[in-house]
Amino acid sequence: MKVRLLILVILACVAAGGWILFTTYDNRFPFGRMWETPGIRAHEEPVHAYMATDRIPWEGGEAEYRYVPGESLVSPVSADDPEVVEQGRVLYGTYCMQCHGRHHNGRGAVGQSFAPLPGDLRSERVQSLDDGVIFQEISYGIPGGRQPALASTIAVEDRWLIIAFIQSLDTM
Repeated sequence: MKVRLLILVILACVAAGGWILFTTYDNRFPFGRMWETPGIRAHEEPVHAYMATDRIPWEGGEAEYRYVPGESLVSPVSADDPEVVEQGRVLYGTYCMQCHGRHHNGRGAVGQSFAPLPGDLRSERVQSLDDGVIFQEISYGIPGGRQPALASTIAVEDRWLIIAFIQSLDTM
């Protein structure tokens, strides 16, 4: 009887010790975890409706942005407007945080599986890019890089808002 009780106590101690080690490691893990990512909550917000269902566009659209040099594109929104930056922050949480992380350093829950890791959005390289170059990288991807093309996922206006938020990271 004492042997069985001793074995049970030892097993309980081993299990508790393993649990403590696992949770300590998990809480100090340098990347985000899938269950911590606040951006993936499709069931909580309605899907964006970007275009009226009874209309076909005749002008504008992606062609105006895709085939011009990125340096010539100018953002229609001001990165100095706090309301614009806040809208961009919300959109970043929806579309970008999974890869670039909550600290904008490329260590998001999904991005941790990429090699190389997604770029640090606070870096000098990103902060020195023109609005239009960032817009094209978000929209059409980075050749040879891990940035996917998001032109069919994120509306044009929302991409500009996200860029305003990214540019505000330099001042944060």
